[in-house]
Amino acid sequence: MMRIVLFGPPGAGKGTQADALSAQYGIPKLATGDMLRAAVKAGTRVGVQAKALMEQGALIPDEVMIDLVAERLDGADCQNGFILDGFPRTLSQAESLHGILEKKHTPLTAVIVFQVDEKALIERIEGRFSCGTCGAGYHQMFHPPKVEDVCDVCGGTSFTRRSDDRGDVVVSRLRLYHDQTLPILPFYENLGLLRTVDGMAPIESVRRSIFEKLEERALTTAVK
Repeated sequence: MMRIVLFGPPGAGKGTQADALSAQYGIPKLATGDMLRAAVKAGTRVGVQAKALMEQGALIPDEVMIDLVAERLDGADCQNGFILDGFPRTLSQAESLHGILEKKHTPLTAVIVFQVDEKALIERIEGRFSCGTCGAGYHQMFHPPKVEDVCDVCGGTSFTRRSDDRGDVVVSRLRLYHDQTLPILPFYENLGLLRTVDGMAPIESVRRSIFEKLEERALTTAVK
């Protein structure tokens, strides 16, 4: 049973690795954006609160996000574990999550941190683009289409870039990560949960490293 939190700045590859972990362990990936949309669509108590705030253009406060996650963790598909991507983002959220899981007697297995070279990370993010027809992803330096301006998958010739992949936006998101999220790590380090991986390594290498650290942690916990 794996209960995992993934930490890392935008573009570090958390989503890609979360998908692999989900497939490997048969547990759901819980991304805050997905949880918000699902709660709003389902009209749950927290979803109604969140919808009202989003319609006002207001930020979702910690207490609503915490309620949202607590509600989602009660789902039947989370009983054998889960992967949290994008939560917690603040120390308050981390402490609340810890309390929720303690009450359930289901502590986290590990907190995986993606270490990155931020200058290289910005270059990685700025170079991303995708096919406007089928959504296939590319990178102008590392993975361009085989034929310039033609999608390898569907042959489309229309490409798009995410607005939050602009350099100035990425720098702003990194600053927010430093200010709000990095201060959480000592909390998890004190709990003995923190494990680090090289987020700049090839995808398969990162994946192997994560699996190794999780299995080591699971064995250590079982021995205790």
